Amino acid sequence: MNPRALQRLLAPRSIALIGGAWADAVAAASRVIGYPGEVWRVHPSRPSSPAQQYYASVDELPAAPDAAFIAAPSHQVPAIVAALARRGAGGFVCFAAGFSETASAEGERLTRELLANAADLPFFGPNCYGFVNFFDAVALWPDQVVGERRDRGVALICQSGTLALNLLFNERSLPIGCVLTVGNQTRLAAEDLIELLCDDARVTAFGLYLEGVRDATHFARAAARARAAGKPIALVKSGRTDAATRTVRSHTGALAGADAAFDAFCTQAGIARCESLATLCETLKIFHLGGPLPGRRVLAMGASGGDMAMTADAARQLGLNFAPIPAAATASLREILSDRVHISNPFDFHTHVWFDRPRQRAMFGVAQRAGYDAVALMVDCPPASADASTYISVIEEFAAALPGAPTRAVVISSLPESLPRATRERCLAAGIVPLQGQREALEALDLAGAVGETWLRAAGCVELRVPRGARKAAQTLPEHAGKSALAQFGVPVPRGVLVSTADAASAAAQLGFPVVIKAAGAALEHKSDVGGVVLHVSSAAEAAAAAQRLSSLSDTVLVEEMVTDGVAEILVGMSVDPQFGQLLLLGAGGVLTELLRDSVSLLPPFSAAATEAALRKLKVWPMLAGYRGRPAADVAALTETVLACTRYAAANLERLVELDMNPVIVRPVGRGAVAVDALIRLVEER
Repeated sequence: MNPRALQRLLAPRSIALIGGAWADAVAAASRVIGYPGEVWRVHPSRPSSPAQQYYASVDELPAAPDAAFIAAPSHQVPAIVAALARRGAGGFVCFAAGFSETASAEGERLTRELLANAADLPFFGPNCYGFVNFFDAVALWPDQVVGERRDRGVALICQSGTLALNLLFNERSLPIGCVLTVGNQTRLAAEDLIELLCDDARVTAFGLYLEGVRDATHFARAAARARAAGKPIALVKSGRTDAATRTVRSHTGALAGADAAFDAFCTQAGIARCESLATLCETLKIFHLGGPLPGRRVLAMGASGGDMAMTADAARQLGLNFAPIPAAATASLREILSDRVHISNPFDFHTHVWFDRPRQRAMFGVAQRAGYDAVALMVDCPPASADASTYISVIEEFAAALPGAPTRAVVISSLPESLPRATRERCLAAGIVPLQGQREALEALDLAGAVGETWLRAAGCVELRVPRGARKAAQTLPEHAGKSALAQFGVPVPRGVLVSTADAASAAAQLGFPVVIKAAGAALEHKSDVGGVVLHVSSAAEAAAAAQRLSSLSDTVLVEEMVTDGVAEILVGMSVDPQFGQLLLLGAGGVLTELLRDSVSLLPPFSAAATEAALRKLKVWPMLAGYRGRPAADVAALTETVLACTRYAAANLERLVELDMNPVIVRPVGRGAVAVDALIRLVEER
C-alpha cells in the first residue's frame, strides 16, 4: 500500500460525500470536529440551494477529492468507485453493505467489481463506519463524534462500527487520537494501518478489535514494526469459543482448537490480548503514558484493609507479583507510620496519615522508590454531590512524591465510576495512570507487564511456518512408520519390532520383558479405545495370550520394550493452523490429557529456553520438578525431544497435517525421555 495515498485519505484537504441521509450525518460530523477543508456533496437528484450545492456525479466535482464517503446502494458502488479512480481521487470509505460479508454469489461479484474498479485506490470497507482522525480534524463518520482534538493519543482500529462507537463513548479518559473501522478488510486491513501509523509520532499505542486476521504473515510483520517503533498493541479478538473448522483426529488438534494459534502469537509477539473493552481501555492508558511496564512486580497500597484483601483475591489468577516490600523500605515506612501499621504487600497504611500531608508524601516517596515496576494507590472518590477534597489531596501527595521515581504510578478505583473525569485528567497531567475498576485495572497491569517482559527478551519475535499449498486429503502413518520417521530427527522411541501375531512371543523374549504389545492395523489410530494395547507383558506365555487376543483387531502386532520408570507423561504435538501455520502444543499426557486439558501452545522459532518456559506453565510441571519426594524428571531430555519433533515438522512443512506424540514418558534426571506412542497424518502424495 502506498503510504502517500493512504495519508491523503486519512488527512484529506477535500472530501466528497456521496449519498443521502448517511452522507448528511458525515457532513454533520465534519462540522462537529471542525474539519477545515473542502466538503463537496454528491447526489443524483437533490437540488442545490444557496446553503448547499449538490453535484449529480463524481465527474462534475470541481477537482479530484482526497477522500470520499460512499453511502449509495451496493449495486451502484462499483461505478462510483470507477469514477473516483478516473478522477484521481485519494481513496474512499465504502459505508455500503451487501458485498462479500453476505457470502452470496452477488456479493462476491460486487466485491470483485469493486476491487477491479478501485485500481490502486486505498479504501475502507465495504460495510464499515469510516474513521475519525482527531489529530487532523477529519470525520468520515456517519454518527456522533465524541472526543476532542489531540496532539498525541492511541489509534483504535476496529472491525465493528458499533464497538468503535462504544470505545469513543468511554468515560475513562482514554486519549484517542484516531479511530478507524475496516469492515470487510477488502483492501485496507488492520495490518496496513498499523504499518502506516507506526511512523506517526503522534500515535502512542494501538488498540484493536478484530474478528479475524486477513493476512497472518503481514499482521506479524506489522506487529514487529510497531514493537520496533515502541508502540505497543492491545486488542480484543472475538472467536475464542468457535469450534475448529477442520476435522481433527488427534489430541493435539482437539486441544489446539481455533484460537490457540492466535493466543500463542499474541504472547510471543508481545501483544496484550484483553478479555473485554474495559480492560482494553485501561491497558491502553498504561501504554499511552509510558509504554509497557518493565515487568509485573507491583506494590498495591491504600487506606483500607478490605481494598487490599480484595486486591490480593482479584489478582490470584493473574501473573502479578506482589513481592514483599524490601527491608530498607520497610524500615523507612515503619519510621514514618509507627509500629501500629503492618508493612506488607498489598499494603494497608490505615488512616493514620489521612490528614497528614507531609507524612503522606514521605510514605509515597518511599513506596515509589522501593524497586517495583508499578506502584498502585487504591482510592475511590465520592460523587460530585459530596466533598472529595481529602481524597483528592491524597492523590495530590501521591503525585507530588513521584518526580524522579523509577517506577510507574497508577491510581485505581475499585468501581469504574468512582474516579471523576477531573481527577483522571489531573492524574494524566501528573504522569499517573488513572485506572478504573479493580479487576480490569489489575488485568491491565498484568498485561502491560507481560508485554514489557516479552519486549525485554531478545527472542520475543514470531516466525510463521505456513504451508504454501491448500490442504489435501491426508493419510495416517502406521505407528511404527511414524516412530521410525521421528527417530531420524532425534526423537527417542522404544526398541520394537513389527511381527505377525504368531511370532509375538519370540519377539518379546528377544527384546526382554516387560514389553508392550499393540495391534498394528492401518486403521487403528486410537488403539487404547478398542482394547488394542496390552501393557506389562512379563513372559512368553503372556505375550502369546496377548497376541491371540489382539488377532481379532490385526494380523500383525508391534512389540516394544516397556518404560517402567516414568516420572511424568507429556503430550507433544504439532498442528497446522490455516493462518498461522505450524503450532507446537505441549500438555499433560496419557490418561490426564482429556481429564485436565492442560496445555500451552507455541509458534516458531522454537528454542530450548522457550520450550522449558512453556513446560513451566503447565499444571503438571510440579511432577516434572519432583513432586512430594518423587524424583525430578529429565526436563533437558524432554526439551530435546520436543525440539526434535519440531525439526521433523519443519522438514515436512508442506505435507504435515498433524502430529501427536502421546505420551512422551519422561524418566528421572539423566535417563532421558521416550515417545511411546505417535500419530502422524500427512497429505497424501499423488
